[in-house]
Amino acid sequence: MFMRPGRRMMRRRVVGRSLVGAAATTAVVVGTAGAVSHHQQEKYAGQEAAAQQQADMQQMQEQPAPQYAPAPQYAPAPAPAPAPAPAPAGGSDIAAQLNQLAQLHTSGVLSDQEFEEAKQKVLTGG
Repeated sequence: MFMRPGRRMMRRRVVGRSLVGAAATTAVVVGTAGAVSHHQQEKYAGQEAAAQQQADMQQMQEQPAPQYAPAPQYAPAPAPAPAPAPAPAGGSDIAAQLNQLAQLHTSGVLSDQEFEEAKQKVLTGG
């Protein structure tokens, strides 16, 4: 800057503008750097995932298929024991026996025919 003799040079104070400008510039730089960093991380993660998938596929092709043994064959369940003999008199005993028979029928232990026969024995008392 050109100075005249005898005059002192006076500086303009533009502190407010320079701070706001510096803060705005910093914000733009930080935001851009963050966006670029995020993009790079996604790119590298995608590349790593693709490489891992390719390695897994190659490994699967190299290994022979596993040979599974056939499932064991089980014998059918033994026939259920006959229904317990009914108690001599007592309405609650009959109801308890009928409930027990119903539970056995529901769980599959007794077939429909076996359930009906056992129920008739309980009801007739024999």
